Amino acid sequence: MLLARGLCVLTIALVVLCDEGPALNYSYYAKTCPRAESIVSSSIRTFLRRDRSEVAGLLRIFFHDCFVQGCDASVLLMGLNGKESEQQAVPNLTLRPKSLQAITDIKARLEKACPGTVSCADIIALATRDAVNEAGGPWFPLPTGRKDSKSFASVQETLNNLPPPSFNASELLESFQSKGLNATDLVALSGAHTVGKAHCPTFSGRLRPSLDPDLDINFAQKLAATCREGDDDFATSNSTDLDSSTPNRFDNAYYRNLLGKKGLLTSDQQLFVDNRTSSLVEAFARSQRSFFSQFAASFVKLSKIQVLTGSEGEVRINCSVANPSRMLYDA
Repeated sequence: MLLARGLCVLTIALVVLCDEGPALNYSYYAKTCPRAESIVSSSIRTFLRRDRSEVAGLLRIFFHDCFVQGCDASVLLMGLNGKESEQQAVPNLTLRPKSLQAITDIKARLEKACPGTVSCADIIALATRDAVNEAGGPWFPLPTGRKDSKSFASVQETLNNLPPPSFNASELLESFQSKGLNATDLVALSGAHTVGKAHCPTFSGRLRPSLDPDLDINFAQKLAATCREGDDDFATSNSTDLDSSTPNRFDNAYYRNLLGKKGLLTSDQQLFVDNRTSSLVEAFARSQRSFFSQFAASFVKLSKIQVLTGSEGEVRINCSVANPSRMLYDA
């Protein structure tokens, strides 16, 4: 297994290093912080040993970061002087505090080992990759060298860029296409919903006032028992597993659920309803190996969206605030 992983890193790195140049590559910290990835992976193992469900928390932070002004750790920035950061946008109100703290803790360890070297953006990406692997998903090499942004997006910009759970397939495809991701990437990355939970307001519209015809009736009855009418406050609402069969294991059960009309969110089930994506759902439902292979490729692709490199960004000392003398947000 270890030999195979090493060969994989060597084979892929040779290709990508030629394509990408020195800014973002597979050996970015080889000289400046050679233990960077091992520190991240050991931290994640310890973190998930306490609560395996936090895999979903890290996946969500990663996705919500990359879809809003790129993979630059802007989602971690806190608002100052009355400014509302990305975390104040409704989709980010339920980012998991434990997962956010895990990133902070990893950053603290890396600052002791290699001060001012490893970016928060790289920590998010590496930690999420390792969390997926710890939950039973694939391990894959990931290029590093991302820098952190010095500012965050507005709440409105955040809302404009994060696809809501009510999106249909056309809206999802358009949203992903705007980020340079295709239909295959959409279906593969949606497989991250094989772990995690969703609050009632994100799917209760499929239950009332009328039942969504693309929802299995027995599954709908179970959901209705969990989400009572009027349970529409994210702060107090109940939640349920996105994958009702293996909620804490990263596998391809998500796709099998879609085949049985047991996708929790509209944006999930639409992938099987629409003929532009349904064959991909069927393929990943049949073969976990195919899903893992494509998920790895799409994850790497996602991790490169609008990255900052070189002098375009900075390496934050504290992930929640820009380095001293920098404006956090220009209104």
